[in-house]
Formats: sequence, C-alpha cells, structure tokens
Amino acid sequence: MIKSRAVIARGKGEPVEVVRIDLPEPGPGEVLVRVQACGVCHTDLHYREGGINDEFPFLLGHEAAGVVEAVGPGVPDVSENDFVVLNWRAVCGQCRACSRGKPWYCFDTNNADQPMRLEDGTELSPALGIGAFSERTLVHAGQCTRVDPAARPVVVSLLGCGVMAGIGAAINTGGVTRGDSVAVIGCGGVGNGSIAGAALAGAEKVIAVDRDPKKLAWAEEFGATHTVNAAETDAVAAIRSLTGGNGADVVIDAVGRPETFEQAFYARDLAGTAVLVGVPTPEMEIKLPLLDVFGRGGAVKSSWYGDCLPSRDFPMLTNLHQQGRLPLDKFVTEEITLDEVEDAFAKMQRGEVLRSVVVF
Repeated sequence: MIKSRAVIARGKGEPVEVVRIDLPEPGPGEVLVRVQACGVCHTDLHYREGGINDEFPFLLGHEAAGVVEAVGPGVPDVSENDFVVLNWRAVCGQCRACSRGKPWYCFDTNNADQPMRLEDGTELSPALGIGAFSERTLVHAGQCTRVDPAARPVVVSLLGCGVMAGIGAAINTGGVTRGDSVAVIGCGGVGNGSIAGAALAGAEKVIAVDRDPKKLAWAEEFGATHTVNAAETDAVAAIRSLTGGNGADVVIDAVGRPETFEQAFYARDLAGTAVLVGVPTPEMEIKLPLLDVFGRGGAVKSSWYGDCLPSRDFPMLTNLHQQGRLPLDKFVTEEITLDEVEDAFAKMQRGEVLRSVVVF
C-alpha cells in the first residue's frame, strides 16, 4: 500500500482537511502518478459544496501535471518517468461517438478500477476520476497525456480542465477563425481561456464582458481588444455597438447562468454561434421565444471540456506555450501548498485569483 498526503472533503460545505490516504499498486490499465502541480478549479469547490453529487468523502483536485512513478500490466503507451498532464476524458475508443470519429464526445470514458482510501479503509471518490490534491494519485492510463518535459508543471497543469475548456470552447466548439468577432461573457479562468483561444485563432475583435474591473484587466492580458463592464452598461447593446450593430460571430457564455446565456443568445449576429461552456446548476432553467430560436438561425452549442481530445490538444497547446504564442503562465495568480487549499477556495469566491496552483 502506498501512502500519500492529500486534501479531502468529508461533508457538504465543511472545510477541507489534509489527511493521509492509502493507494494500491497500479493494476491492469492503471498508472501511479507523482503529482507536481494541481490547479484549484471551481469544480473542486462544487464538489465540496455538494453541487456535483453526494458521494462523500471526496478526494479533491483534478487539474494536474506530474511524473509517472509506476504502471500496471497492459499499459502500452505510458512509461515510468513520463511527464504527463492528467485528463478526465480517457476515451474508450468503442462507444457511438468514438466509432463515428468524434472521441471528444466519448460516452464511456475510463477511470482507475481500484479505489483510493482513507487510512481507516473508507473509499474515496476522486474528483472527476482523478483526485490530484495529493502527493500521488492512481488513474487510468488513458488519463495520462505526455507533453514536453521541459514545460513547467505549474503552468501546463491548467490544461487539465478550466483553461482547456475555455480555449476549446472558442476553437473546437465555436469554430473561431481568422477575422471573426468574438464576445466572451465571464472572465474567470474559463472565460480568459476562451479569450486566449479566440486570439490564438486569429479573431479580429475579442470583446470581454464581466462585472469586475480586475477580471476585465486580466482579459486584456489574454488578447481582449475591447472590454464591457456589465455592471455599468447593457452587455448585449454594448456587444452590438462594437460589431456594427450586428452582434458577434461567436458569443461564449463562460458563466453558465440563465441570464448570461440569454445575453449570449441575443448578442450574436444572425446565423452566429452561441456557446455555453460555463456549468449551470441542476435547478437552472431558461425560457426563450421559439420564434427567436428559429428566426435568428445559426447555432446554439454546449461545450464539454472544450470538446477537446487530450492526446491531440494538450501536446499542441504545450508547444504553443513553449513557443511564446499562448500565455498559459498568466493564468497562475499564486503558487500554494496543500495546506492552503481552503484559503484558495475563499479567494476564488471573492474573485481575487485567476488560478491558485498547489505545488508539491
């Protein structure tokens, strides 16, 4: 049995704890990873608050990079000492989506079979099948994506979730291309990922919308050409004004609330695309005139994990960062220890950080 120091959530809304946990040796198809860095994502806070499910206790953390320490039988593509970014879309290769050549929609993604446990034997539920607020974690081999080992773990770890979701919402889901106008509503980690993705794709105009001046200033660092303070002006009217009265080609809702999605729907041009990448809660509903849905044309899409394929996207985006073309380092507000995760959640809720990253 392998021992590890880790952060868990025992119950809904309770402060997280740093405890010792037990990990088994990797079995068939499994990999043991020594975690080097793990971002503090809002999804981890959702787990702690019971917003995902009630399968407590949770082993939190999922936005991670590290080094493979051991591999189980039948693992052909990952070796000891590989530097990897962890992902929660380990595609099966056999489901309907995979067989149709669209593995980014995989309906049967893989996780490790063996559980990690508290020292008293209680089984842990790893966040998004990863559980990386831990010195070590056990994952399925398909959750490990090899990237350039020269990259800084603290930076590329963020590709594991929020930043990838944002970049992918722009490029993969929204199909942003050269000369497009793009508006992004909500400029946290995911929203600024969308802004960076739109800029990378060659968008001519990138409009950042938020209610927090600090977040709008962050957006400019990632490539926003215009900013709109939604606390001071009507966001839809402002986006239309900045796009010749037409609306943007692509509008991305990185908040995930009914009111922000409605803004995205009406702020797009005729035949434009609205993308929902912010995660709503189960009770949220939206009501739109069906005639408007019909009459405006275009597309309304949801973006799962930025519709990414980790084996394709993680190495590519790491290389773009290494070339100086993708400023992943600007997402890192602070580097912290495991003992500071609870404080990082509080800072996140107050909007003080873009990303806190646990460094081991």
